Amino acid sequence: MKYLIVGLGNIGPEYMNTRHNIGFMVVDELAKKNNTSFESGRYAFKSDFKYKGRQIHLIKPTTYMNLSGKAVNYWMKELKVPKENVLVIVDDLALPFGNQRMRAKGSSAGHNGLKSIEQLTGGNNYARLKFGIGDDFPKGRQVDFVLSEFTEGEFAELPLKIGKSCDMVLSFCTTGVMRTMSQFND
Repeated sequence: MKYLIVGLGNIGPEYMNTRHNIGFMVVDELAKKNNTSFESGRYAFKSDFKYKGRQIHLIKPTTYMNLSGKAVNYWMKELKVPKENVLVIVDDLALPFGNQRMRAKGSSAGHNGLKSIEQLTGGNNYARLKFGIGDDFPKGRQVDFVLSEFTEGEFAELPLKIGKSCDMVLSFCTTGVMRTMSQFND
């Protein structure tokens, strides 16, 4: 069985530790834990590893957030991964910092990366792991907030929260979206 795990984020050192890049941070940790590294590929940095008989492909789109669908669509077709085996890891303003929720499908909720994926893969029927980044910003400053770095206190908590995300990804690949949701969702 093949799985495509997509960490959403923006390339470039100026975005590295920003809230919008939590998807990159999670797949980076998955690669590290499974002794693999990313290589440059078409529309994305790509890595893969085997886990409990599953072939797990990780990608970090290099298209920037708003065009993430190009990378997802390309790698789904290239690797022949069915949509039900795709999981997108994304930041979520509607969840308190560190809370995590997996969903089998859902709306983009205004997230441009998810909008792009919906447009280019033909709908919103793919799993997503939403990582809460909170909403502590003044009205009209959403873009500044998501592109800012985590606070010192949040950075201290990130390893534990990212570890939970990694566990959720591996659970998705081995036990499925529904069991993962009931076991892990905040």
